[in-house]
Amino acid sequence: MLKLIGSAILATMLGWSIPSAGASEYPTHPITLIVPSAAGGPTDTLCRILADHMRQTLGQPVIIEDQGTAGGTVAVGRVARAAPDGYTIGIGQYGNFVLNGAIYSLPYDLLNDFEPVALLASNPQIIVSRKDLPSHSLQELIAWLKQRPDQATQGTAGAGSPAHISGIYFQKETGTRFRFVPYRGAAPAMQDLLGGQIDLLIDQASNAIGQVRAGRIRAYAVTAKKRIEAGSDIPTVDEAGLPGFHVSVWHGLWVPKSTPRPIVDKLNASVVEALADPAVQKKLAEIGQEIPSRQLQTPEGLRAYQKAEADKWWPMIRAAGVRAQ
Repeated sequence: MLKLIGSAILATMLGWSIPSAGASEYPTHPITLIVPSAAGGPTDTLCRILADHMRQTLGQPVIIEDQGTAGGTVAVGRVARAAPDGYTIGIGQYGNFVLNGAIYSLPYDLLNDFEPVALLASNPQIIVSRKDLPSHSLQELIAWLKQRPDQATQGTAGAGSPAHISGIYFQKETGTRFRFVPYRGAAPAMQDLLGGQIDLLIDQASNAIGQVRAGRIRAYAVTAKKRIEAGSDIPTVDEAGLPGFHVSVWHGLWVPKSTPRPIVDKLNASVVEALADPAVQKKLAEIGQEIPSRQLQTPEGLRAYQKAEADKWWPMIRAAGVRAQ
């Protein structure tokens, strides 16, 4: 015992770290993955693709729990309050872990109360409408909207969601005005677009591309500099006459603050291995998801990327006066 204590003191003096037994054995039981959005939406879809692979590398079940109320703030709060032991982890997109910081009065700090694990994938949006809208190009859509100020409707996944912020940005850039209809997630918004209850969506490619392919909705442009593999016939916003309207919805993985670094590293290794798997890459490409560079897949890469996005979007959101409803 004295020898062990002496070794620990020596390690402390020399700045060594001794990994805990819990961290070295992790995981020993199922992991809960909190999804701050509705089941069936783009975040849930991405989550399930990655979780299937992570189960194999971690050797434990990964239980997915969807909770999309209040813009995902409740679900993200669960991660913030969870024990920092690696058994409660959170996936989220930039709406949950960036935009919400300028929209809600949160009981946690998005930039400081979590340990980043990895940047997962990014997904441009597609400007889409109900199938029977008379406009057949982006310029025709803009003209149609200008002829009907405050009459058309765009669905969103709630106040301050990526779809909402993109809609505000779209109005600013095109000089159009339309009404926003909030939903509890992208999936129910898409259902109402399919049913003709709303006119427009600016939705993640992963959520919209299947409906576009099936001919159930009309696509006008991808909010990216280049066309997506999953919809190569859809023009970019630059090609369609709205240059520079580039918006990408990226996803990351976080754990509670103070989670031991060996656990963070083990989760990161599991994600990196999943993103390198050709089968996973194929599934992500099919829904328009783009895998980030290996450098951005690190905890440090996600931390820097999240901070840069906050610096970019928070001033615009606050200037627009967007608040939770």
